[in-house]
Amino acid sequence: MKNLLTTRRTLLSAAGVTAAAGLTGLVVPAAAQGVAPTRTMRGGSNNYLPGAPIVRRIGGGGFWMTGTIRRASDGMPLGGQRIQIWAHTTEGHERDPHSHGATLSDANGEFRLEMPQIVPAFGQPHGHLAYDSGEFETVFLRPVMASASDKSLHVDFVLKPA
Repeated sequence: MKNLLTTRRTLLSAAGVTAAAGLTGLVVPAAAQGVAPTRTMRGGSNNYLPGAPIVRRIGGGGFWMTGTIRRASDGMPLGGQRIQIWAHTTEGHERDPHSHGATLSDANGEFRLEMPQIVPAFGQPHGHLAYDSGEFETVFLRPVMASASDKSLHVDFVLKPA
């Protein structure tokens, strides 16, 4: 009878350990994966000008480009990161140097830059944004606005270390 109890206890203990390991195995990889990095969008780098200056505003303003920057592994906000912004606006084409500018994210990983109203190019009102500073992988984004009359566009970056 003792061998049967030992065997039953061993079996129950082994089953418990296996179940706990299985549940832990399901939770730990999900936590380890973290936040997925933002992928570069097709057309995002069109008319990109490397080294656009950091500016307080592009042109006369009236439209706000805003967003956040976080680290891919753990989602932590990234301050001091440079984002370049350009677009086809009421004051110029996206290829014009005066239609380009850059800004830095604050301690909360947030950025905002005022610029002229974005107008449709190729039938779509859209902006261009780039993270290109080197500490993380370069990402080019080309978000399309819901309407040409929108007065702002919000874009989030999740960056993967280079």
